Amino acid sequence: MIELLELGILKKPFIAGILASLACGTIGSLVVVRRMVFISGGISHAAFGGVGLGYLLGLQDPFPVALLFTLAAALCMGLATRKGRLPEDTSIGILWAVGMASGFIFLKFAPYYAPDPMSYLVGDILLVTGSDLIYMIILNGIIILVISLFYREFVAFSFDEEYSAVIGLPVERLYLVLLGLVACAVMMLVKIVGIILLIALLVIPPTIIRRFTSDLRKIMIFAAVLGAFLTACGLWISYEFNLPSGPSIILLSASMLLISLKAPRRI
Repeated sequence: MIELLELGILKKPFIAGILASLACGTIGSLVVVRRMVFISGGISHAAFGGVGLGYLLGLQDPFPVALLFTLAAALCMGLATRKGRLPEDTSIGILWAVGMASGFIFLKFAPYYAPDPMSYLVGDILLVTGSDLIYMIILNGIIILVISLFYREFVAFSFDEEYSAVIGLPVERLYLVLLGLVACAVMMLVKIVGIILLIALLVIPPTIIRRFTSDLRKIMIFAAVLGAFLTACGLWISYEFNLPSGPSIILLSASMLLISLKAPRRI
């Protein structure tokens, strides 16, 4: 691995993996504690609609449009759910289906050549570019800043929403902010592991760490470290055995989760 980094073969993918793991360690921990895994799935599939819209508008880099589209979709779903207009599972299903369908339609009518949709569904971290890293650094900064400023509020909201409302915390705003952060994290991971597989990177490392501690701060920190380790090892495996990078990272993460289930649990 060190030789590959010195040669520059995996330098950008390795940096991207660290940045993605940092985002997943923080946001994924809240997703796991709040049991929002399926909400994250709906947002990730809505992101495909944003990618398609970016190409429909003739952009070579659809990321900015995709980010705005995904944020809007996440907030619309959150408002519909919190106002009681639709049950949460119904909103997720609609967002999931509409995001994917609109993405395919947008790509169909894109004025210029658009990449194979499978490239965004499966992803390839080896194709990460310098501009991707810049976007990831900016979004990581936003995520860390927001979590740092409202950490205590997020802790209370994540573990006991009813009590948080009783003591006067703006639970609806916190919920919408969390959905926005999930949308940012999703857009970071679309190119790295793809829409279909990114949920595992958001969920598996925090799930493993939560088996050994209930301290949210520790879950965030160690989940980020574990995610970076699994990403680096997955990249090495994919390079050595000529395997797809995204699936290699995810299957390695799943294997680590299975191993952790055998370990003694600490609370």
